[in-house]
Amino acid sequence: MKLTEIKRQNIIEAAVEEFREHGFHGANTTRIAKRAGVSSRTLYNHFESKDALFEAIAQIMIERNCVMAPVPYDADRDLKAQLVDALDQYVVVITDKETLGLNRMVNAELLRDLDRARAFYAELTTHDYPITQLIASAMEAGTMRKADPSYAASQLLGLVKTFFFWPVYLLGERQDTSGIMDDCVNMFLSHYAPDKDAAR
Repeated sequence: MKLTEIKRQNIIEAAVEEFREHGFHGANTTRIAKRAGVSSRTLYNHFESKDALFEAIAQIMIERNCVMAPVPYDADRDLKAQLVDALDQYVVVITDKETLGLNRMVNAELLRDLDRARAFYAELTTHDYPITQLIASAMEAGTMRKADPSYAASQLLGLVKTFFFWPVYLLGERQDTSGIMDDCVNMFLSHYAPDKDAAR
């Protein structure tokens, strides 16, 4: 990494800690610069304002949540197995320690600022969940009942996050999830079972 990239990364890491401790409105750019080991001038060379710094952190959080590549549908494999494999990968991504820290920091601020929250979630909706394409392809192949793939993916991920994400995010501990992923996928596939009449 170039020195400028290292300094930018240090500023972001320092800002995450500052926002976590003091909230956005209580955060101070002078303290952020000091934490990062840079001058205030250097900080503003990278980020023109505290708002710009927060937006950069929020964008990093979105990118980390979407870092998993789209999952292609394989007509020769059992769909349930494909979904379970993809969801296992997704859970690893969203429960990564650093990603959890970013989520907690950003969400704490979004709870305090409705306008910022609206802008953030508007940006979030422009990013497809990695499993959406898998579901869309399965629907197109007739393995699942046709519906809105994005809506279906949100349903499935909401179900999975109840057991695999929220306990870790809110309590810092993992529950015994033996057999739960299978149950979630079975319930989902049962709801989206192909329409037998339409297949004739």
